[in-house]
Amino acid sequence: MDKADQIIAALGALAQPHRLAAYRALVEAGPDGLAAGDLATRLGVPASSLSFHLGLLERSTLIVRRRAGRSLIYSADFGAMTALIGYLTENCCGGAGCTPDTAPASGRHAA
Repeated sequence: MDKADQIIAALGALAQPHRLAAYRALVEAGPDGLAAGDLATRLGVPASSLSFHLGLLERSTLIVRRRAGRSLIYSADFGAMTALIGYLTENCCGGAGCTPDTAPASGRHAA
């Protein structure tokens, strides 16, 4: 899978409310992550549905899974997140580098 395909897969995985909520919860949890059951409870999503959503996030490389005893622990892959953000902003402001003073304000378009 080339870089563009990886980016499209990651953005597609995040383009669904339950997956976005799960990803944000995992980012908030930090490197320790969360057990799948805890995440399902926190989000109010049935475990079977959450399993499907976590699988898509995992295939997109945004999250990683590890086993701890009988539990599956999911955590955000912060390197993948950084790479995604870097790809989206690598040519920001014509390569001049954005600062809060030069970046367009939210909701407004640059002239």
